[in-house]
Amino acid sequence: MNHGQDTDETGYVFFHDQEPVQLEGHKNLFDDVIERNLDLEKQDARVIVSELGENTERLCSTYGWQSHYYFFHGWACLDWFRGYDRTFLLPNPTQRPAPQHTFMSPNRIMGGERDHRTLFVYHLAQRGLLHNPVSAPAVCPYENVPVTEVGKKYINMYPDISQVLSQAGLPRFFQGENTQQMTSCWLSNFEEAVSSLVYVPTETVYFGRRTHVTEKTFKAIALGMPWILVAPRGTLAYMRSYGFNTFGSVWDESYDQEPDDLRRLEMIADLLAQLDSMSDSQKADIQQACLPMVEHNWHHFYHGAFEQVLWKEMTEMLEQLRD
Repeated sequence: MNHGQDTDETGYVFFHDQEPVQLEGHKNLFDDVIERNLDLEKQDARVIVSELGENTERLCSTYGWQSHYYFFHGWACLDWFRGYDRTFLLPNPTQRPAPQHTFMSPNRIMGGERDHRTLFVYHLAQRGLLHNPVSAPAVCPYENVPVTEVGKKYINMYPDISQVLSQAGLPRFFQGENTQQMTSCWLSNFEEAVSSLVYVPTETVYFGRRTHVTEKTFKAIALGMPWILVAPRGTLAYMRSYGFNTFGSVWDESYDQEPDDLRRLEMIADLLAQLDSMSDSQKADIQQACLPMVEHNWHHFYHGAFEQVLWKEMTEMLEQLRD
């Protein structure tokens, strides 16, 4: 907010750098930023975001802002997950037993902008994969809508979705839980992590030409696990651009380049089903094959290399603000 008659003030910077750019959901906030700065004679207006793609482009087109990007959740997770590399909460990846489960996947908010998680659970249930550790509510805790109702949005594409979801045994919890935990800023579910081959984050943003990676993906890295991402097209390539390794030498990662959002989700579920159908010895072999990438990602995150990449990005962004 501007105070007094500061005639030297010619612009402002609006930080919207944690949440995704939800054009409708955050419209009142964006409108308020404009209203609070109407007193400026000249408007050099900048917005700091942690999302790339079409929503950010539309935001700037609508409000006349110039966007600047930095990887907010990269910095946040370096803070939130610091010290876990020095605990005894879970064994080093090289010392873990053969996996008992194919994958684990935590899911909490299932409706609204995040209804891709409802679709994901549907695909898992339809393929008989819910014997793996998967958490999901029966009623979306944010929208207060039953997941079976959320799924009806997609009934033309998937006619059996209501029946499949109603028989999916929701709610589903991880061991020791009686609700889906909101644990953004700390690690948990260590038993599931040790017993599972793959971590499957269902990212906050999924649909459209967008990139917005959160702590959900970094939990897999900090837990020392391979990952298959439920995220927008190109997210694996985005993570590689920050120095992380993905797992295309072990399984098919072509889903990351699939432009059809619904088809990409089907490809992810098919990949998980393929892994799930393997024998215990085959899964143990995959676990060993993933170790070089898992160890690289863990060291890249905890031992300073990732932070150096973020510092370079941050300083370049700040220089752009000075221009």
